[in-house]
Amino acid sequence: MVRYSFDPETDLSKISKSRGSHLRIHFKHCREITNHIKGMPVEKAMKFMTDVLAFKAIVPFVRFTGGIGRKAQAKQNKTSGDKGRWPVKATAVVKDLLANAISNAQTRGLEPENLIVKHAQCNRAPAGRRRTYRAHGRIGKYASQPAHIEFILTEKKEGVQKGEEDMDEEKQVRITKKQAAKSRFVVIGGGTD
Repeated sequence: MVRYSFDPETDLSKISKSRGSHLRIHFKHCREITNHIKGMPVEKAMKFMTDVLAFKAIVPFVRFTGGIGRKAQAKQNKTSGDKGRWPVKATAVVKDLLANAISNAQTRGLEPENLIVKHAQCNRAPAGRRRTYRAHGRIGKYASQPAHIEFILTEKKEGVQKGEEDMDEEKQVRITKKQAAKSRFVVIGGGTD
């Protein structure tokens, strides 16, 4: 059994998992994609990735921003900054993994429209090492940065209605800790200042 880095407290029959190891796509791209879709409803996440592949939406780059150009589309998201890219290869792989998690959920009898991306994580995998030939007979490294990705989907929890408040609580005056301490303090003697 493969160990996931996130252990949900909910019933295991209400969750769905999928993961990919040693995927030959850029780790930094995967990190930004998974960070953006974390917490989204599954259908919205799939639509977002379809739009990225069609260049209608952009993946906002928040952490790995060195050399990333500013884009007007990046301002549409509720993220800091206006840097973003359209990582097509990484988006296609992440979309396939999410589709696999959705089909796993359907096998368990869960409805896709009720699912949210509870956990989406990307880790660095060992680098794929090649070499390139440099000037003066030297050899330099030429490494790829692959990634491990994992998803956990859960059903949305039903909201709980707010209970009715008692009238006594509204009349009760709330005081701070400092005010309570002052009221307990007893002045002794009438010294002069």
